[in-house]
Amino acid sequence: MRDKETYTIIGAAMTVHRELGCGFLEAVYQDALENEFQHLFIPYKREAKLPVFYRGKQLNSYYQADFICFNSVIVELKALQLLSGTEEAQVINYLKAANLHRALLLNFGSRSLQYKRLVLDYNQMGADEKTQKNNLRESAQSADKKV
Repeated sequence: MRDKETYTIIGAAMTVHRELGCGFLEAVYQDALENEFQHLFIPYKREAKLPVFYRGKQLNSYYQADFICFNSVIVELKALQLLSGTEEAQVINYLKAANLHRALLLNFGSRSLQYKRLVLDYNQMGADEKTQKNNLRESAQSADKKV
């Protein structure tokens, strides 16, 4: 079952791909998708910084998601001929860092738009991972204030 928010984002991406086709750099699609989000009144943050932790301590490095839409959906763009497991793993790490559940991986590099909806279920995580996610959420909130 599709939710309205991810369905709307995918529709915006399809509009961009239909207009531009494949062959541009990722930054071009990011600019065009931002314009489409504005046109559709989709709330978003562009290049949102997400904190990274190592052994319970926040590092100086950040993950940088292309977009976070509706304050709940990470949107990661690619312009590759084929997606691999590496890109999916990257998006899963973004979900963990942001303590969010839903993400879209959008690939504009093929003849047809490729998209993958990812859902992270925190209920199936172990207790240590849940504690870490709570720390991530608190730090992400403070990181939002810094940005």
